[in-house]
Amino acid sequence: MMSTPADLRNVASSTGKLNHGDIQDSTVAIPPMPDYNGRIIAYTATAAIIVTGVIQGIFQSSLLWVVAGALTWPHLVHLLSRRTVLRRSPRIRQKILFFDCVIGGAFIGLIGLVAIPSVSVVLMLMFSCLIVGGIRQWLLGTALMFAALTASAAFLGIADSLQTPLLTSIMAIASTGAYICVTAYYSHQQARTLLLAKTQIQNQREQSIALSHKLSKYLSPQVWQSIFTGERDVRLETQRKKLAVFFSDIKGFTELSEEMEPEALTELLNHYFNEMSEVALRYGGTIDKFVGDSIMVFFGDPTSRGQREDAFACVSMAIDMRKHMKIMRQKWRSQGIKTPLQIRMGISTGYTTVGNFGAENRMDYTIIGKEVNLASRLESLAEAGEILVSYETFSLIKDRIMCRDKGEITVKGFGKPVAIYEVVDFRRDMGPNRSFLEHEHSGFAMYLDSDKITERERKEVLAALEDAADRLRQE
Repeated sequence: MMSTPADLRNVASSTGKLNHGDIQDSTVAIPPMPDYNGRIIAYTATAAIIVTGVIQGIFQSSLLWVVAGALTWPHLVHLLSRRTVLRRSPRIRQKILFFDCVIGGAFIGLIGLVAIPSVSVVLMLMFSCLIVGGIRQWLLGTALMFAALTASAAFLGIADSLQTPLLTSIMAIASTGAYICVTAYYSHQQARTLLLAKTQIQNQREQSIALSHKLSKYLSPQVWQSIFTGERDVRLETQRKKLAVFFSDIKGFTELSEEMEPEALTELLNHYFNEMSEVALRYGGTIDKFVGDSIMVFFGDPTSRGQREDAFACVSMAIDMRKHMKIMRQKWRSQGIKTPLQIRMGISTGYTTVGNFGAENRMDYTIIGKEVNLASRLESLAEAGEILVSYETFSLIKDRIMCRDKGEITVKGFGKPVAIYEVVDFRRDMGPNRSFLEHEHSGFAMYLDSDKITERERKEVLAALEDAADRLRQE
């Protein structure tokens, strides 16, 4: 015969995803009414009803031993549930309350179903069940109580008169009312505290979201999302993956930095980075870092669409950046910047080591490997407005993007010279008057850039083509 509201710490933990430490650190005070106190109030009220009934003669004096049991039982339960192995039992509160229902039912049978005291005990038990365990607890508790009541009444019989003297009725009603009022008060206080705690939790959640969005500015969106969704652990680990690596910088930026004030230069550079970042994110690139006026982006991690699509997206991004620079130059020119800034880019595709590098307390999500060095070298070799790609990249994109052979270069870390190509444009964007022609079969390859052929070279090329055509006709 007891009742306490569910522990706020458990409720807050399940609804607000907080642990005990979160609640203890909260500024909201929790007014608990432990099971121990609730059971003492309930059994003391029952003992008062028994004593009054014995004084008025409706109960036998032998029932006074029940008073001793009622006053002792709450302390015994507290000792058993907190100091023994029972404390590890799940849902110990509900299980003990079921036992209280059995005791209450047996007590009602013991007093012969005298009306008012019996109703008082039933009310306290049902109120306790509803608060502690809800409807399910109430149904099971009621069933156990009436089973014990029936068995007790069948064995001991029913009292000759179910009527209750006035004083005993008043004591029963007053004791039950006092128990219900005290329990309801603590329930209200805990409900109010829970509401305040949930408000604090919501405020903390909103602050955490706002903070996470601020922190996301220091990470690439793909990396930030994989961390905050739990897909990636924040620990020192790396893996080998085939990525498309992109480097770019601004041709003529050093000269411009000597002419402009630092504040104006900073504003220009931030505007440039912002525009280029939007292009990179639009194509799904992972922005690695900004170094001076350089940008490093890679494709294929944390998410990948396949090697061919990653390489195509990377080169498509570079072409878009080159076109976007024309718009930016016009804007800068209107702001008084006469130096014609040009972007130059280098792209390499191959296996790199990607992941978290650094120390346990300071990590950097980046990539290392010879392909990174190659992309950086290609960027430094590129002319203004030029996009240079490695042979691996060229082989993955040549069916959709026109490129021209730029020969070979020697790169540290590569045993053989590396073939490089210049990106011209998307094949779909090259009309019938295009200056570039490319045709390749087994045993035959042709690449023509008519704009760069001089008049003397034109005759030599025509002669070579006519000779090749005659040989093919003869065979």
